[in-house]
Amino acid sequence: MPLSADQAREIEQLRSQSQPTLRPTVPALEEILYTAVPILDHGLLRVIDYMGDDAAVVQAARVSYGRGTKKVSEDRGLIQYLMRHRHSTPFEMCEIKFHVKLPIFVARQWIRHRTANVNEYSARYSILDREFYMPAPAQLGVQSEINRQGRGDVLEGAEAAEVMKLLKDDAEQVYAHYQKMMNVDDAGAAIDESRRGLARELARMNLTLNYYTQWYWKTDLLNLLNFLSLRADPHAQYEIRVYAEAMLDIVRRWVPWTYEAFEQYRLKGVSLSAKGWDVVKGLIEGRQTTQESSGLSKREWRELMALLGRAE
Repeated sequence: MPLSADQAREIEQLRSQSQPTLRPTVPALEEILYTAVPILDHGLLRVIDYMGDDAAVVQAARVSYGRGTKKVSEDRGLIQYLMRHRHSTPFEMCEIKFHVKLPIFVARQWIRHRTANVNEYSARYSILDREFYMPAPAQLGVQSEINRQGRGDVLEGAEAAEVMKLLKDDAEQVYAHYQKMMNVDDAGAAIDESRRGLARELARMNLTLNYYTQWYWKTDLLNLLNFLSLRADPHAQYEIRVYAEAMLDIVRRWVPWTYEAFEQYRLKGVSLSAKGWDVVKGLIEGRQTTQESSGLSKREWRELMALLGRAE
């Protein structure tokens, strides 16, 4: 389970307390503050703190002294203008802090976004829990033949069962060895009082990448949107995409006007190269264009035709 009974009680206690503030708050985000959103089989995502809202973006863009100095339609239109023309700095005025529990291999993908403050659970100081990620059968895809970093058809029957058994057996075996090297049981007590255990910082190195880690991840709105534009994309790896999709819902609650503009111009928008734009103009004008005459590579041509609904 993502949360133990003690953790659930701690969250409930936090949610039962309130503090008066002069700072702007967002009711829709306050509703879920501290609450854990379950992700995968043992993971979670929750908002710990945040600063700013849509009005803060507008205020920064205008460098105004107050909030709501213009009509709602003008403020909303300004955010759309900023997003459309990639005027990014006003979005840096908002920040958010997440608590994330995630498989180690997902964390290693995530940390590639070097635009946040991160503090990870220390396996040098503490013992990792016996929690490892096991993919759902629908996620057991074979290596894609056209995408070197993607999945193809789903394994079924005996092949799928064998993979699931290997994953489970390996994870359980390395954890048993992890405990044996440290000389501790599930409660953290010594197994053999006559034997000294290996240092935690060394014992951890044998664990598989599907074991769970946790961290606090704090970032500004601009860099969060950049993260989501890549990780909420349908081509992103499933295991990180489910976290990104949960974060999209949080952004929608937190800054709805910004989310609306982000969805319109980034998530569902299209960026074309100069050659690609020439192809589109040619199609509009009725000119016949082929991949060879377009100057596009075969891959670029396939991607453009797919965008235009003309995939072969």
